[in-house]
Amino acid sequence: MTEERPNDPVTGMSGGQALARMLQAHDCGPIFGMGGFQLLPFYEAARALGLRHHLINDERCGTFAADAYARVSGRPGVVDATLGPGATNLVTGMVESLNAGVPLVVLAGDTHRDHSWKNMTQECRQTEILRPAAKELIRIETPKRIPELVRRAFAVATSGRPGPVVLDIPEDVAHAEVAFAPSDFRVDPATTRYPARRARPDRTDVARAAALIAHAKRPLLLVGGGIHLSGAYESVLAFAEALSVPVAHTMSGKGAIPCTHPLSAGLFGRYSRIANDLVATSDCLLVVGCKLGEIATKRFQLLPAGVPLIHLELVAEEIGRTAEPDVALWGDARAGLDDLLAELSDSAQRLAAERRGYAAEVVERMAKWRVEAEPRLTSGERPINMGRLIGELNGLMPAESILVADGGFAAHWGGLLYDTKAAGRGFVADRGFASIGYGLPGSLGCQLAAPERAVVGITGDGGLNMMIGELETARRIGTPFTLVVVNNAASGYVKALQHAMYGPGNYQSSDLVEMDYAAIARSMGCHGIRVEDPDRLGAALGEALAERTLPSIVDVVVTRDPGKMLPAVDSRVLTVKAGDRPV
Repeated sequence: MTEERPNDPVTGMSGGQALARMLQAHDCGPIFGMGGFQLLPFYEAARALGLRHHLINDERCGTFAADAYARVSGRPGVVDATLGPGATNLVTGMVESLNAGVPLVVLAGDTHRDHSWKNMTQECRQTEILRPAAKELIRIETPKRIPELVRRAFAVATSGRPGPVVLDIPEDVAHAEVAFAPSDFRVDPATTRYPARRARPDRTDVARAAALIAHAKRPLLLVGGGIHLSGAYESVLAFAEALSVPVAHTMSGKGAIPCTHPLSAGLFGRYSRIANDLVATSDCLLVVGCKLGEIATKRFQLLPAGVPLIHLELVAEEIGRTAEPDVALWGDARAGLDDLLAELSDSAQRLAAERRGYAAEVVERMAKWRVEAEPRLTSGERPINMGRLIGELNGLMPAESILVADGGFAAHWGGLLYDTKAAGRGFVADRGFASIGYGLPGSLGCQLAAPERAVVGITGDGGLNMMIGELETARRIGTPFTLVVVNNAASGYVKALQHAMYGPGNYQSSDLVEMDYAAIARSMGCHGIRVEDPDRLGAALGEALAERTLPSIVDVVVTRDPGKMLPAVDSRVLTVKAGDRPV
């Protein structure tokens, strides 16, 4: 961090200008927002400084776009909103980022303090509403502290488990004129990316965990989204290969290693390739950067009793929440894995040789699973089978591409069947809150973070209905992502659950009107293709990926059979009891 110099020249500027100067100093990426009177000085300063600010049509979309940008870029996302309904519209997206550990800096305009609580237009108790959705809420009470508190926001957002930090800015603070010295706008470069800081587990705990791993004949790595937050890809691969330890992942952890790697066991939890079977026969489970929530544990039934459990986690409060570990490792995923491998380095070659048969078993099991999955991945059914859609994407998507999966069954199908071909954020799913509607704004944010990479989003017709106004935003910005609309004329996951619980024909409030989303996209000036024939899927997706000036909508008419909407082998055989969910 640069030091303050007492003889710096002093410059007068508004609080809004100071905000913009601090964002510029932090080298922030695109800002998503919708203006109002309270933050107009900030908007004018953003224009004058040449900051990239994008008007969005709904603040929730702006938060989703900023969240996706942060996941792919490795830098905090930035979003702004005016007071009242603008601020409250941020909540759903902020909770996604809070639960998923994604750093955001959120600017919220607020009332002029001389007139607060006098029924000001759009006034509400917004700090009380936003605070539970934020890692920290900072109210700026004097314009002189703007640089200091913006620094604080970036530091909190990027340290520990990252998350959204709100800067609540009263109107009079944003509009006030204050003198600043250039040195006021200093920055800690570490906080412009995440993780800004790393913590290592205790050495004694590392040694205890290493002893359990060394004793095991069938250890298994279970990784979650913390791998991405830590950037631990090389460490995961080095650990797995050096010790012949298979790697299974949650939906959030997909991409920890390539799905095509011989040691990849794929998804574990509610849906699984081979990983759940490996969990059942493992003699040591190493959980890394994973909260072991409902879906990952099949509603807390997956992990076998009596099997040694090691939990490496950055947030101490998550350790022991759903499963009691034999060894708790509190620290960063990358640092912890590196320390474990170093502790086992003397025996690594012997352990890998002893587990050679175990590693070969993983390859054999996965090959068998792929044979079993092939009919779905190549299905010629009409309407189109979701498996065929994922199969076409597996064949078309480049190694460095990004697949964005909306909440609901888009994420489950993608998490189970889609193959990432390289480690990293090649699969982005909003699993922090699993909110429907992430697909379109998430694709926009990913494309802005990685303009040279192919970005494909999958959303349902219900998800697109929520966010269709942001097609205008995407067209205006010129983001050339492809958005696949899974068009089943239904709220598919809900209808599938109703089918499983109450039988065929007993559906309530889960059907949608049949829409031609390709035609709607074209009417909005975007590229639109409708696909009803599975043999046209590949060509349509290829055409959309080749379009590099406009967003493309590929409207895919998929099965209307609610017994085939979930990615189980055959969801019609599910037995669901009232009050339960399919596992």
